Amino acid sequence: MSGLIGKKVGMTSIFDENGKNIPCTVIEAGPCVVTQVRTEEVDGYSALQLGFDDAKTATKAAQGHAKKAGTVAKRKIVEFQGFDGEYNLGDTVTVDVFKEGQFIDVVGTSKGKGFQGVVKRHGFGGVGQSTHGQHNRLRAPGSIGAASYPARVFKGMRMAGQMGNERVKVQNLRVLKVVAEKNLLVVKGCVPGHKNAYVIIER
Repeated sequence: MSGLIGKKVGMTSIFDENGKNIPCTVIEAGPCVVTQVRTEEVDGYSALQLGFDDAKTATKAAQGHAKKAGTVAKRKIVEFQGFDGEYNLGDTVTVDVFKEGQFIDVVGTSKGKGFQGVVKRHGFGGVGQSTHGQHNRLRAPGSIGAASYPARVFKGMRMAGQMGNERVKVQNLRVLKVVAEKNLLVVKGCVPGHKNAYVIIER
């Protein structure tokens, strides 16, 4: 599984050959430096560790780890198993590993929305569609359980709580453009996270 670490630039739209307007996301993908090569003999598994985005400050351990690869400490480090192609310590992996028309998966952290109620978090009816247990509280969750048996609330009950800020994978996004000279990747649709959020691109 080849991949890269990137940063979400933002959303835009482009027109295809039929004149249809397609919403898309621009990702700054790489360049990533190979900071470590995991092997079966030493580590028990094979993987390629990539680093992205130079860190302004770093611990001595991070600086020493990056120095072995002949680079500076990185802010984001991710391992990819089953990487296509042979790479050595210190090599640079660029956006050229992707081609237009390919389908990729993008992993990121969704936007955090704080503590939200059941109407926003789970799509409950609320005003005008009042369900059981509402009475005069228009956005309340209503009844959440039975009486003396089972005398508890079942796990997974949809209630108010923290929303967002979760690891999300969006699968099968089509690559519309690869702008190699600017390390940009344009993919169809949206990817999780805010602007400048780190994302992991897998192929």
